[in-house]
Amino acid sequence: MNLALRMPTALALLALALGLTGCGTRSTVPGTSGSSDEQVVYDTSGIDPKLTGEIRIDGSSTVYKLSQAAAEEFGNVAGNVDIAVKYAGTGGGFKSFVKGDLDICDASRPIQENELATCRENGVAFIELPISFDALTVAVNADNDFCNEMTVAELKKLWEPAAKGKIMTWSQVRDGWPNEEIALYGADTESGTFEYFTEAIVGEKNSSRSDYTSNSNDNILIQGIQGDKFALGYLPYAYYEPRQSTLKAVKIIAEEGAEAVEPTPANVENGKYQPLARPLFVYVNKKSAQRPEVKAFVEFYLKNGPAISQDVKYIPFPPAIYAQVSERFQKGTLGTAFGGKSPVGMSIADVMQLEPKS
Repeated sequence: MNLALRMPTALALLALALGLTGCGTRSTVPGTSGSSDEQVVYDTSGIDPKLTGEIRIDGSSTVYKLSQAAAEEFGNVAGNVDIAVKYAGTGGGFKSFVKGDLDICDASRPIQENELATCRENGVAFIELPISFDALTVAVNADNDFCNEMTVAELKKLWEPAAKGKIMTWSQVRDGWPNEEIALYGADTESGTFEYFTEAIVGEKNSSRSDYTSNSNDNILIQGIQGDKFALGYLPYAYYEPRQSTLKAVKIIAEEGAEAVEPTPANVENGKYQPLARPLFVYVNKKSAQRPEVKAFVEFYLKNGPAISQDVKYIPFPPAIYAQVSERFQKGTLGTAFGGKSPVGMSIADVMQLEPKS
C-alpha cells in the first residue's frame, strides 16, 4: 500500500489554508477560526505610547499565536513600535537567534546543546522565559467512530522509523480497527513540536517515520485531518480547541493499565496529561532586552500571560508562576534551565523549580 496516495499535496492544502496564515489583525492569527467570543481583558497600563523602534520575533508556529496576540495588543498603545512576528519553526528561529539576528525567539522546546554552543561562539546571551503550557494533541477526524484513545506504545508503533512503509492501516495498530489506510499528518523537522513529539512518543528526538504529510503550518495539517475520515495527526492544543466540531482529540494512555486522559487545561494543570504536556518559551536576546521598546513589550507579555494564553487557547500558568518568570526577566537571569534537553513529563511546578545556567 502506498501511504502517499492518501496524502493531499502541500500545494492543494496550502490553497485551502491561505485565508488563515496572515500576520496582521487578530482575525488572521492561525487557529482562531471558530474560537469563543469570550472577552479577554488586557492590562495595557504602563505602556508609553511615545515608544519607537522595532522588535523582531521569529520561531515556533505554536508560540506564534501567543506572541502575535501580545504584539497586537501592545501595538494598540505603542503604535510607533514596528513589531514583526514570523513563524519559521523553532529550529528556524534559533538559527537566526544564535547569530544575534532576532530580538526574541519563540520556542516550543528548550534551546539545544548545539544552539547553546553557537550562542557562546557568537557572544549571544539570552534570558529564557517559560510563557505558557501546551497539551500537544493527537487528533483524528470527527467522523472517526472507533479511535477514542491510544496508548503511547501504539503511537510509537505508528510513528517510529520502522513503521515506514509497513504500518499502513488502522488494523495494524490495534486488532478490531478497520483495514483502512491511515493518512498521517505532523510537524516538519524544523519544528519544536516534531522534536518534542518524537522524544515523548518514540523515545528519541527527531526519530520518526518520514512517509507522512509534514508542514510547518498547522492549518495545513488541520485541513488534511478534516478532509479524511481515516486521518490522524498531532498539533498544538490551541489549534485543536476551536475545531472540536471537525476534529476529535484522542485520549492518551501513558502506560498499560493507566487511565485514558483527554487533553484539557485541567488535565495539564493537575499533571495527568502525560507525556504530551509541554512548556512553551520565549527567548530574549540580552542586548535587545536593554532597549526600551523590547523591555516594555516583554514586561507587557509577562504581565498579561494569563490573558494571552486564555485568548489563544493555551494553558496559562498560575499567577505566582508568572511572577517568578517576571522576576527572572527583571533580574536579567541568563541561560537555560534545561541543559539542551526537552522537559518530557514535567509539570508546571517542575519547570519553574529548575534554575537557568549560562
